Amino acid sequence: MSIGNEEVHGELTDRGRFARLLPNAETAAGAVVEVPQPIVLIEPRAFHRDCLTRCLSGSSGQRVVAFPTIEDWLKARDTVPADTIIFSLTATSREGDFQKQLSRLLQAANGVHVVVLSDFEDPDQIIRAFQAGVRGYIPTSLPLDVAIESVKLVRAGGTYAPASSLLAARQAKSRGETGVCGTQLFTERQTAVIKALRLGKPNKIIAYELNMSESTVKVHVRNIMKKLRAKNRTEVAFMTNALFNGDP
Repeated sequence: MSIGNEEVHGELTDRGRFARLLPNAETAAGAVVEVPQPIVLIEPRAFHRDCLTRCLSGSSGQRVVAFPTIEDWLKARDTVPADTIIFSLTATSREGDFQKQLSRLLQAANGVHVVVLSDFEDPDQIIRAFQAGVRGYIPTSLPLDVAIESVKLVRAGGTYAPASSLLAARQAKSRGETGVCGTQLFTERQTAVIKALRLGKPNKIIAYELNMSESTVKVHVRNIMKKLRAKNRTEVAFMTNALFNGDP
């Protein structure tokens, strides 16, 4: 059975469905049942949305209602109040668009905890997300059970951020690093990707060595090419040769 954007599994009577979907619904005996508000998932990709809904619901025991866009959730907000909102940042998202959408979502959430689920692990972006007001930032490189516990932590009033990314940001700050050769052209992660590209390493190997998802590597490569106006990876390696003074 499909209700809105949520898929309800199992055999339920009409009154059982009503009690499950509506807070404080009355049972057949007349007692009021306190039904926890659902986790709202905003994920534009249909396949990922369905998989995440089933995984989150099955692993957390919490009802999950999924929407493809913020606008779709806003239309149903009055009838689908949220306990926690998980906002997915995909590898194809643009930084500027994401910041605008995140700001809009946080304003509309009106105090409801917001968690970002992201293909990106850039420390600067994570810090900006927390400065905007999110309570959790979960990279898609994490195992599902860790992501579930992170959501539970946020729902309990805590805050979650990937320690590895924040430690990298702290180490870069302590060394006074802002990018390649003291410029602000590239982030530290982009610099690491460039070094790997110059060695001819494929995305899969770069992702493994830098502990990030392959989709994140592709985004970094695309952004590097855009900054350099390079047409391919070979041009990136050639054009950055001077920045590294010929060192690998």
